[in-house]
Amino acid sequence: MELSNRITHLTPGGSDGWEVFYKARALKTAGEPVTELTIGEHDIRTHPSILDAMHVSAKGGHTGYAAVPGTQALREAVATRIQTRTGVATGAENILITPGGQAALYAAFNAICDEGDTALFIDPYYATYPGTIRGIGGVPQAIPAYPRNGFQPRAEDIEEHAKGATSLLINTPNNPTGAVYTRDTLQAIADTCIANDLWLISDEVYDTQVWDGSHLSPRALPNMADRTLVVGSMSKSHAMTGSRVGWVCGPADAIEHLINLATHTTYGVPGYIQDAALFALGEGTPLEDVVSAPFSRRRKITEDLLAKQNIVKGCPISGAMYAMLDVRATGLSGQDFANALLDEHLIATMPGESFGTAAAGHVRVAMTIDDETYTSALQTLLDFAKDKAS
Repeated sequence: MELSNRITHLTPGGSDGWEVFYKARALKTAGEPVTELTIGEHDIRTHPSILDAMHVSAKGGHTGYAAVPGTQALREAVATRIQTRTGVATGAENILITPGGQAALYAAFNAICDEGDTALFIDPYYATYPGTIRGIGGVPQAIPAYPRNGFQPRAEDIEEHAKGATSLLINTPNNPTGAVYTRDTLQAIADTCIANDLWLISDEVYDTQVWDGSHLSPRALPNMADRTLVVGSMSKSHAMTGSRVGWVCGPADAIEHLINLATHTTYGVPGYIQDAALFALGEGTPLEDVVSAPFSRRRKITEDLLAKQNIVKGCPISGAMYAMLDVRATGLSGQDFANALLDEHLIATMPGESFGTAAAGHVRVAMTIDDETYTSALQTLLDFAKDKAS
């Protein structure tokens, strides 16, 4: 018996460049003291007050089937959060609660792409983007955003591939680069989407982690609300990665169809987890600030250490929990640098090549370990780069 082409071709070539990550995990499992600067997992856990709310809800009996679109209270809370932040009128009818941001991405593509449709996305990209597009039968097409432009995508590069495409996926604040798209960048993207009749999917899961500038949702730009689907999540803003609760925000008619999709796929999110998310959102920005504070500190640590040497170049860390480091002065590719650093110092980073081609010669560092260990690991990385460049 054979499996479907769709499932066996989600990630052509195997791991999509994540060999270093898997190697690091294997070493750690074998008992090696690997320092992981790889994935976006907070070193702090979900706040105890959120867990208390989850516990109270579960003990209170909210453990059966919950409303598939999400509880009315949570949908309204998410809508209020979005309206407050963007100024765009948003109601519960514009919100579908999903099992995390990844499920929201998959749902969004199901809403707008048919089999064989071309779906554009920006390179460097979050690792699951092309596989998600293939998973709904779409054809992924990467649009490069280069370090010389601060990883800001250019409208002319999107325009080159826009004819005949159905959609464009963007992510700001950006994983893996740390770029926060400017108003000019987003307006150019919006103009291109309108001119080419593209749907826009805007992945905004890092919207609470902005260090320079400000976050602008493209849904708030003129004539974009009816062609934009926004993906959000509690994972990064509230350190609720394992709880798996996110959302899609979009036109009411699209959300109505996505509710039907959820009925036939995920069948919703557990009620006690939704209640915990509702509590967390009710705590407002003070709790979000507690969650984001470590990354703001480590951004400063990173910039200070980079300023004391001249081998590794840092790309602007404007948002998110990552630093994209240019290691081309060592003469190594990002892949080779990351492998050698792991082999010689048991420090695991992600090669820029893991996220496409535009960040070749870079490594991504996740600022997700305690300050002291992070400082030591980053200094070792910089000393290693200096030795390799000598």
